[in-house]
Amino acid sequence: MSIVLGASLDNGLVGRTQERPAVQREASVTSLSIGQYLIRRLGDYGIRHVFGLPGDYVLSFYSMLEKSPLDLVNCTREDCAGFAADGYARVNGMGAVCVTYSVGGLSLANSIAGAYAEKSPVVLISGAPGLGERSSDPLLHHRVREWQTQLEVFDKLCAASREINDPATAFRDIDFLLDTAHRLKRPVYLELPRDMVSVVPEQIRAFTRPAERSDPDALEEAVQEAVAKIEAAARPVIIAGVELHRYGLQREAIALAEAAGIPIAATMLAKSVISEVHPLFIGLYEGALGREEVTTFVEESDCIILLGTLLTDIDLGIFTAKLDPTKSIYATSDELRISHHHFHHVRLQDFIQALAAARPRAARRPLPRSPVEAQGPFALEPDRPITTTRLVRRLDESLDDRTIVIADVGDALFASSELVIRGQTEFLSPAYYTSMGFAVPAALGAKMARPDLKVVALVGDGAFQMTGMELSTIVRRGLAVTVIVLDNRGYGTERVIHEGSFNDINPWEYQLLPQLLGGGTGYDVRTERDFDAAITAALADTSGMSIIRAHIAIDDHSVTLGRIGAGLARRNRA
Repeated sequence: MSIVLGASLDNGLVGRTQERPAVQREASVTSLSIGQYLIRRLGDYGIRHVFGLPGDYVLSFYSMLEKSPLDLVNCTREDCAGFAADGYARVNGMGAVCVTYSVGGLSLANSIAGAYAEKSPVVLISGAPGLGERSSDPLLHHRVREWQTQLEVFDKLCAASREINDPATAFRDIDFLLDTAHRLKRPVYLELPRDMVSVVPEQIRAFTRPAERSDPDALEEAVQEAVAKIEAAARPVIIAGVELHRYGLQREAIALAEAAGIPIAATMLAKSVISEVHPLFIGLYEGALGREEVTTFVEESDCIILLGTLLTDIDLGIFTAKLDPTKSIYATSDELRISHHHFHHVRLQDFIQALAAARPRAARRPLPRSPVEAQGPFALEPDRPITTTRLVRRLDESLDDRTIVIADVGDALFASSELVIRGQTEFLSPAYYTSMGFAVPAALGAKMARPDLKVVALVGDGAFQMTGMELSTIVRRGLAVTVIVLDNRGYGTERVIHEGSFNDINPWEYQLLPQLLGGGTGYDVRTERDFDAAITAALADTSGMSIIRAHIAIDDHSVTLGRIGAGLARRNRA
């Protein structure tokens, strides 16, 4: 095992809020420019860091940001800034990214699409040519087709979009966008022409927040029917979904489970939404691709309570799941269905809280082995070549409730499904949108949001080569992030689905990156002894980032990837 040393710097701090702030209407607002008001309102929502890259159409707002209480985090690429803001939002509650027009904004399309698909509230702020510059239709640089082209693109990728083009409505539009992101847990797009940044509105049109309340009759009837269904069941189970995290409803879901004694499973996208050492937690439900005893337990249940669950193909084990809708209570932010009965105008929060308060009495049954019991003891085999499965098992030994694990797409994700996450919502991955390159920039965002926690990113070499240079920002900020690169010289998941030389990539000397970047420590790992020493040293190092290059055999993969790959291969051939 070789070690490469470098330098490190200091890190930053972040606040967090789960409460939606009131719209600010104090007298001092009337003296604020549009840019200053936007900065104030971002802070009101608990955003303390803004990720992005400078560009001429956003420089005036950047200058304002630099002098504000918000910390401006310059990244290496716009898509990386988007992933960082997404990771930040998943940990902090909301995030923000700020870039220039077109070449900056359009580079964010993939990151923002992932945030929309997985319900992560990111505020995208894009600078734009000034309104006064657009007369006579000049050919200004960065422009694509019409002035509104970028706005129209993001209107399809966000929950809401606005161009700030009228001082009288500017504050109202800002309030609307931030409220929408917070309420719907999805990204929003704000386009800020550069000649509007310093404008102080002469009049302010107030924002009226939409009413948020459940229909009391529909709520009462839904809870009564749900209680009756639970109490009539002999084998109930809860499947916890990612919306419990996004809406901060873990405590209410646990209260329901504990009061009724109902066991809890989770989906891959929602891994760690419930602490995986909770006595009622039985593991991940992944259809036929998951642990057999968990799959059998869930599918033999006669009352399946899906709370905040997005039913994606990955979560459903490539459509091998067998969930009978007539036996289901399905509650999300968009829908409430009990068997074939649909209830309208019932908020997810209100339904879960009222159902927990009703304290239904559920039948008890023996639980399958807990994830910890299913893992069994781990015995290091020092001279054994490191494999993905054994690496994850050894990593599991080092996890505690002060560690955030971020898994990229591929076997980094599938193998880490076997990790036992001790904390609550301390595992992040794009397990539905599955965009490669998420983990390293998301690790930057997560560490900025929670500098008090350890952050470990698990990433394949293919995904690392897409966005791994965001380590440069991590080094610049002196963040103690641990990055584990699974180096099998190519796209391992694609090899399982469809073999071909197009899956091979040029190998990098990942462990030498600290020399290039001017900070951190690199480890070159080939055996279990090497990895044991490297992960021990890396997690103990608070001086800067650590990168571990783990040499994995080209044909090595986890059992979970083998199952999922076989399912995807069949669909690909079809």
